[in-house]
Amino acid sequence: MDERKKQRQAIAKAMEYAVGDGNMPAAADLLVQYQDDRIALDLLLEFYSYLPEAKADHVQEIRTVARSGGLFLLAAITEQSAYMYLISGEGVEFHGVVEQGYLDQDLLEFFGFADLEAFRKQCGTGDDLPAYEPLQVDENVCPACHAVTGELHELGCPVEVCPWCGGQLIHCTCRFEQLEVETLSSEEELVRLEALLDERGRIAYSPDQRPGFADEGPGIVMD
Repeated sequence: MDERKKQRQAIAKAMEYAVGDGNMPAAADLLVQYQDDRIALDLLLEFYSYLPEAKADHVQEIRTVARSGGLFLLAAITEQSAYMYLISGEGVEFHGVVEQGYLDQDLLEFFGFADLEAFRKQCGTGDDLPAYEPLQVDENVCPACHAVTGELHELGCPVEVCPWCGGQLIHCTCRFEQLEVETLSSEEELVRLEALLDERGRIAYSPDQRPGFADEGPGIVMD
């Protein structure tokens, strides 16, 4: 059973206990909308497993608060409030109510907010935040490492373009030739490779790099 299917089943089970009478159709529709999106499914599973207010509620919309470097700060909009979640490949963290606007300084700086006041001014109650688009249809996000347009890929991302030959970095032989090795077998070699890539000039993500396949976790699976 694939990972997305397992997530959907776990969310549907949690919804049976979390969603109030009459709201199940709307909650189920949102699950269908994001059925193949790992980021949204992570948020929904966290929400329905640990209801923020410890009472029946359902997510009506998912909106984007901020995103950078493969990290997503999303808002789960419900009848009762708008709740913030920080989501990455490492997991999900609950960060309270959007309107209260609490983030520590490191996160504020990471997402480009000058201070807490700037964050609160931009986000408000969450009503004016843009809708979160599934990664499969958002061309401004790398489908593998989730770098946004203009950002560098995570090292090892299968979408990254080689700055020496213009092919896919993980498939061409340039990395071995530059390091003068036959295989990459140590952390030291990865550090050296990253330094060589930086010296050459790594190629940031852009929509024209987007391949015809989708992210299914740590690797890429062809449709």
